[in-house]
Amino acid sequence: MAVRRVRLLLAVVAFWVLASWYYSWQPPSGSGVLRSPQGPSDRFPPNSASSEDLRWEKRPPQNPVDTFATLPTNKAAKPIPRVQAARPQENAAEKELRLRRLAAIEDSFKHSWNGYKKYAWGHDEIKPVTGKHKDPFGGWAATLVDTLDSLWLLGLKEDFELAVKACNDIDFSTTEARDINIFETTIRYLGGFLAAYELSEKQYPSLLSKATEVADLVMSAFDTPNRMPITRFPWKEYVKGQPQRARSHVLLAEIGSLGLELTKLSQLTNDMQYYDAAQRILDGLERDQKTTILPGMWPVIVDATKSPIKSTGDGFTLGGMSDSTYEYLGKQYLLLGGALDQPRKMYEGFIEVAKKHLLRRALNPENLPLLFFGDARVVTSPSGEKQVVTTPIAQHLTCFAGGMVGMAAKIFNRPSDLDVAEQLTDGCVWSYNATISGIGPEIFRFIPCDLDMAKDDCQWSEERWSGALRKYWGQGTKGDEMSDEHVQRILETRRLPTGMVEVDDRRYILRPEAIESVFYMWRMTGNTKFMDQAWAMFEAVEKWTRSKYASAALDDVTLERPTQVDSMESFWLAETLKYFYLIFGDWELASLDEWVLNTEAHPLRRADA
Repeated sequence: MAVRRVRLLLAVVAFWVLASWYYSWQPPSGSGVLRSPQGPSDRFPPNSASSEDLRWEKRPPQNPVDTFATLPTNKAAKPIPRVQAARPQENAAEKELRLRRLAAIEDSFKHSWNGYKKYAWGHDEIKPVTGKHKDPFGGWAATLVDTLDSLWLLGLKEDFELAVKACNDIDFSTTEARDINIFETTIRYLGGFLAAYELSEKQYPSLLSKATEVADLVMSAFDTPNRMPITRFPWKEYVKGQPQRARSHVLLAEIGSLGLELTKLSQLTNDMQYYDAAQRILDGLERDQKTTILPGMWPVIVDATKSPIKSTGDGFTLGGMSDSTYEYLGKQYLLLGGALDQPRKMYEGFIEVAKKHLLRRALNPENLPLLFFGDARVVTSPSGEKQVVTTPIAQHLTCFAGGMVGMAAKIFNRPSDLDVAEQLTDGCVWSYNATISGIGPEIFRFIPCDLDMAKDDCQWSEERWSGALRKYWGQGTKGDEMSDEHVQRILETRRLPTGMVEVDDRRYILRPEAIESVFYMWRMTGNTKFMDQAWAMFEAVEKWTRSKYASAALDDVTLERPTQVDSMESFWLAETLKYFYLIFGDWELASLDEWVLNTEAHPLRRADA
């Protein structure tokens, strides 16, 4: 028993080491890569992106495709059910309050945007504490591109046009980065250009041109024998004409989350090479889905050298490194207007498995009905039997699941799952309310209750709370011997919010996933409780993250006064503040019955809209 515990602990540690590497990975910083910087100032030096002076250009394919898959032209068998509820009624006082809160969110947006515009124009990110800049995403002005559609939605047309003009000078043919992260390039840059082009009613053709430029760079990574992409793309090797091969250890999210953007570009250009690339991945995942070690779900690691894709890992999560592959199933169905049934079947093939093995109720002092998706690992018992071991660990990244499950409940006629979605969303909101700062941590461990209410009433008691702490910190048998003083000392030294037995990662890096699900639940139900939740979350986030130059990440949300970190990822303006704004803005702005939001919150018009 002890040996198995140690093995499991080592496996969990290894998993999070990989996760930490994944989310902290950055290519070398350098100057922004504007061909001829134009904008609020001319501070930026000439491009010096590559010491070898190599430039990417599209080469004749080494592995050409004979026939491209084409977009489905049939209509859905029946119309997709409406996603949004009817517009909620509001009286004059309620409207005045909503608009006052909307103005506060807009002010926060303008503060961060103006800081970027003044101090980091042309670079990927502003450093919000020092007013400096950094380039972790190729040096292609990530915040500029990621924020385009937000500027349009907020009605900041002058700034939008300034940004569009600057985007014309981004040089995607070179970067100081050794490898290009194809996933991040697709969701931030390609998604950003496409959304801005469609939202602005195609008034700015240069946006589609830049989208195509980025997509052709992305497509270079697909020039492999089995047409699977190299997700960390060694672009210099491609430029030199070296043979390419997909990798055997690939993160699920990085290979499974390219479909919306590539599909949309084919819809706009009628060039099927992009959709073909996306569909090959989806087909590969579909063929692998029922043959994994946990049939129905894919593990964190897959082998992209195989045809079709082959799962190789034994760890399963809806959180980091996997998340958006699952998210994109329902969204691909919507983007295609329901014309392709494959994404629906794949969603329904995984969700019940996830609910059985990852979904857990959470004990909490308020006795609220809360749910979290934990992580699972398939292990082999001494008798040789396969067992699924669930770890009750919650990630801020997994907080998107409330919105995903809720949307699928609507479009796939799964009404009971709307309650699941609400409890998932409330779980993430609870994690904010539980900390002294009012902001949820990156990763924490909760106290699981049995899903069967007949077996477990999941009612709070000090004894159960204390017992859970003893079990976790005493590693089982020793926990029974821990004194009350020892337990109290753990609570104080670890600063554990009531209901959490550990906080593995105490940061808040301006992530959007919790408010994302609040937004979806608000639009799908019209229940004003979600507006109240959103405002409480915004007040806490704004209080602690607003810095001199923009908004800053936080090092420890369990502190009474969290310390700011000199980092503001582009998703703060692209996602987090956009979701806050859309909750308090007009009900039909970026309507979910017309638009699909990619995993970076970039709206893409549905085929049936």
